[in-house]
Amino acid sequence: MFFNVIGLYFNFFSKSMQIAVTFQVMALNKTGGVIFLMKLSARLQAIAEELPLGCRLADIGSDHALLPVYAVKNGKSSYAVAGEVNDGPCEAARRQVAEAGEQSRISVRKGDGLAVISTGEVDTITIAGMGGALIVSILTSGIDKLVGVKQLVLQPNVGEEFVRTWLIDNGWYLVKEQILEEDGKIYEILTAVLDPQAEALNEQLYRDKTMSGSIIISKPLQLRIGPRLIMNPSPVLLKKWQGEIAKLEKICRQVALSSLETSRERENEFRQEIDQLKEVLTCWQKDRP
Repeated sequence: MFFNVIGLYFNFFSKSMQIAVTFQVMALNKTGGVIFLMKLSARLQAIAEELPLGCRLADIGSDHALLPVYAVKNGKSSYAVAGEVNDGPCEAARRQVAEAGEQSRISVRKGDGLAVISTGEVDTITIAGMGGALIVSILTSGIDKLVGVKQLVLQPNVGEEFVRTWLIDNGWYLVKEQILEEDGKIYEILTAVLDPQAEALNEQLYRDKTMSGSIIISKPLQLRIGPRLIMNPSPVLLKKWQGEIAKLEKICRQVALSSLETSRERENEFRQEIDQLKEVLTCWQKDRP
């Protein structure tokens, strides 16, 4: 296919302290039809690929509305709401939507969390680039807005275990977990669906697992690492938890300096956690081809 480029512009944006460059090209194909090309960061691309075809999307904390624009332009979404609580990103989102010519299919709204949508307005929600505790707070505060929502795609920067716990407690089933590294940062993407059999499915998903024939992986550890990730370790997952162990060891050394009895208890708890994580990492390394 041959293209004649008729417009070209670059957008520079910052999200979650990550700098990225996105380009957009308006082109004509051989039949004269306009094609919209857009390159997302690897993180946003992975989130976009989880969207059901033709979904009605709410992207909470949308920043520059890159995800909604991409989703609508590429047929992933038929309609989208870009929600943002801060003035600057909200205005940036409006400009992005206007430049894409998608004001009729993308509604940019300023508001806190799920307050930007009406009950039943969307069937898919994405929340990315914030802490797990904040994501849980947004979902809990706006739980009435989840009526009619069939899929959640969540990307917590930290505190993934809080999100996994919330999903279990509220009838959602974790169908997919991804982990990726981009520009020196590691991200996890959790995709969950509302399923009437969620309780039974979650019991099966989080049942105790055995690694290397002897190491028992309990539910609390699966909540922290990820029930799907833990059984299919990647180099990125290994790198993440090597880093987490190093952080825990540093904390343990600091706690050990205290003479308080409570500090001894904390130190023992940290050491037990470190030993357990090291066992898991050893199993991962043994099982790698």
